[in-house]
Amino acid sequence: MTGSLTRGLAQGLARVTGTALGPYQTAVLRIGLSFTWVCFLLREWPHRYELYGPGSPWGWDLARRLTDDNHAFTALMWSDSPVWFEAVYLVALVSAALLLLGWHTRAMAVLSMTGVLALQNRSILVGDGGDNVIHLMALYLVLVRCGQVWSLDARRAARRARAGTTTPEPGGVLLWAGCGAALAAAQLVTDTRLAWTEHGPLPGLGWATVLWGLWLVHALWWLVCRYAPGEPRTVLDSLANLAHNATLLVIMAEVCLIYATAGWYKIQGSRWQDGTAVYYPMHIDYFAPWPGLSHALVGSGVLVMLMSYGTVISQTAFPFTLLNRRAKNVLLVVMMAEHAGIAVLLGLPFFSLAMIVADAVFLPTSFLLRLGALAGRARDRLRPARPAAVPAPREEPAPDGSLVGGGGPAT
Repeated sequence: MTGSLTRGLAQGLARVTGTALGPYQTAVLRIGLSFTWVCFLLREWPHRYELYGPGSPWGWDLARRLTDDNHAFTALMWSDSPVWFEAVYLVALVSAALLLLGWHTRAMAVLSMTGVLALQNRSILVGDGGDNVIHLMALYLVLVRCGQVWSLDARRAARRARAGTTTPEPGGVLLWAGCGAALAAAQLVTDTRLAWTEHGPLPGLGWATVLWGLWLVHALWWLVCRYAPGEPRTVLDSLANLAHNATLLVIMAEVCLIYATAGWYKIQGSRWQDGTAVYYPMHIDYFAPWPGLSHALVGSGVLVMLMSYGTVISQTAFPFTLLNRRAKNVLLVVMMAEHAGIAVLLGLPFFSLAMIVADAVFLPTSFLLRLGALAGRARDRLRPARPAAVPAPREEPAPDGSLVGGGGPAT
C-alpha cells in the first residue's frame, strides 16, 4: 500500500513538473481574453478620453486620491499628460493584439497585464463585470505557458526545430532591452508608485520587485537557452511547468468560485426564490438593445420562471459537475448559451465573451483539437490558391552511363 502510494506521488510529481497541462485550454484563454480586450479598446477608441483620459468625469485628481488610498497600480497616474495617456492606451492595444497572435508571449503577457491594470485601475467605475474577469486573468496569463500551441512562438519553435538550431533569435533580446530601458525610465520618474516592498500584488512584494523580477527571469531564461541548454534548461522547464500547472488550477478554482458565489447569492434573493428575477432587468431600457425580443420572452410567466430557476441551478451546480465529465460538458454548453443570451438580450457582449472564454478552460482537448482543425481548413480556403510548383525533371541513367534530363553528361 505504501509502495503504490509512493509511486503514485512520484508519477504525479513527474507529471506536474514535466508537462505543462492544458496547452490548448490556456491557448484559448490567451486568444479569447486578448480578443475581448482588443475589441473593447477599439470600440471605446472614440470615447477613450472620457472613459480613462484627461476628459474623464472621474478626473485625474480624484483618481490620484483613490490610488493613494487603495494603492492600485496604474501607469496612467505617472503623468496627467494627454501624450502619456495616448502612449499607454496604444501600448495596451498593441500588446493585447500581439498576445492574441502569440508573438513573444511571455513579454506580451506582462505588457498586456500592465495595460489592463493601467486603464482599469484609472477608472474603476467603468465596466460591466467582464472587466473583473479580464483583470484577474491578465495577472494569471503572466504565469502560464499559453504560447505552446496556436501561436507565432509555436510556429517559430517548430521551424527552428526543423532547422536544428537552438540559438535564440535576436528579436527577443531587443524586446527585452527595450522593456528594461522603459522600466528604468519609469523608476527614475518622480513618485511612480513602483515600490519595492509594499503596494504590490502580494503583501511585502511591491510592483518594482515584480516587474524587475520578471525582467530578470526572462534574462536568465535566455542565458540558459543560449549557453546551458542541458540540465539547467531542464530545471527551468520544470519550474515553469510547476508554475503553469499551479496557476491553471487557480484559474479553474476562480471560475468555480465566480459561479458558486453568484449562485448562492441569488438563492438568498426573494425574486430568485419566486422565479421572477429575470423579468425585471429585461424591462430596463438601458439593458434592452432589442426591446421587442425582451418583451416577447418575458411575456410568458413559465419561461421567466424556467430561466430564473435554470440560472440559479446551473450556477450552483457547476462546481459539482466537474466530478463527472459528461455532466460537466453538458452544463458548459448551458452556461455558454446563457452568456450568449445575456450578450444579446441585455447588451453585455464583453462580459459574456469574457465569461465564455473563462468557461473554455474546462473544454475537453479532443473538442479543441477538432475546432482547431476546422479553423485551419477555413483558413486554407480563404487563402489565395498558389500555383503548383513544376517538378524538376528526374535524372535517369542513359545506356552509356551518363545522366539525361539533368543538364549534361556525367564526368
